[in-house]
Amino acid sequence: MLLTSIEIAEALRSLPGWSSDGKALHRTYRFADFPSAVQFVNRLVAPAEALNHHPDITLSYNKVALSLTTHDAGGLTRKDLALARALA
Repeated sequence: MLLTSIEIAEALRSLPGWSSDGKALHRTYRFADFPSAVQFVNRLVAPAEALNHHPDITLSYNKVALSLTTHDAGGLTRKDLALARALA
């Protein structure tokens, strides 16, 4: 079930650094260098697999941008909130 805009706004209060466009959650992390960014991406695997929910990841030198959405539902669901909390 898709989250309402009110549910998304309430959830964002407990997810520092995350934002939403109503369809996905977004967060960008910055690191000292490329190896640190890659190490961070590798640490995302276990929580994503545990929840069977996987982020869209963009890696650009020392930046990692994450986007969470439930593609088969067409927007944000509780799965996305659970993964954002697990990645915090």
